[in-house]
Amino acid sequence: MMTVQRTLASASLVLILAILSAGCHKKVHAAKTPRIGAGETGIASWYGVPYHGRRAANGEIYDMNQLTAAHRTLPFDTWVRVKNLDNGKTVEVRIQDRGPFVEKRIIDLSRAAAEQINMIGPGTARVTLTIIRAPARPPAPLPAPLPTVAVAPAPTPPVVEPELFAVQIGAFQDKQRAQSLRDSMKERYGAALIAPRQANATLWRVLVGKEDSIEKAGALAEKMKADGTEGFVVRLDGVQPEIE
Repeated sequence: MMTVQRTLASASLVLILAILSAGCHKKVHAAKTPRIGAGETGIASWYGVPYHGRRAANGEIYDMNQLTAAHRTLPFDTWVRVKNLDNGKTVEVRIQDRGPFVEKRIIDLSRAAAEQINMIGPGTARVTLTIIRAPARPPAPLPAPLPTVAVAPAPTPPVVEPELFAVQIGAFQDKQRAQSLRDSMKERYGAALIAPRQANATLWRVLVGKEDSIEKAGALAEKMKADGTEGFVVRLDGVQPEIE
């Protein structure tokens, strides 16, 4: 009789724990889907060596002979049409990387993409970007089955991290200079980090803030501008911060 009571008690405990764990999942914050047809106008540049063969921000290996590009804020796997306003030529590229990290530039094209719109020689061109395809959204997770005393609780589904944005205010070859600026910005605005950008010489990017929307990051950029510090908004999903 005691054995039966212990078994029922254990089964009840498993059931209670399973129900509690099912209700404690962290809220999912999925990235917003970019609007088809939205666009922007600005300066495009291109990049090849020494980035060719290195890992892009989305984890893939960058191949300058593929039609890809780097953008500061668009989600990875977004497709955009790039039109060279000097000659009318267009190319369609997939966002794979983060950049450009130079003021007033809006996209970094692969070498192959730059060749298609005749901007290899000049190095830069005034362009318009138009979003033509949004990244595929992952399917919504199926609801967890009701737990039973005979089956272990279903594993917790992977948590989608919220999209985050910051304001880049500089990039330095001198790491100590970057650290000093990071420290002063952290004291003033509460969040700041430095992140390495690998090239012929490592550049140390200084990023301020950790906002959950482009709009909030833009507001931070405006506040910093009013305080005398210029910067531009970048997405943080491809950033690997320096470990102190």
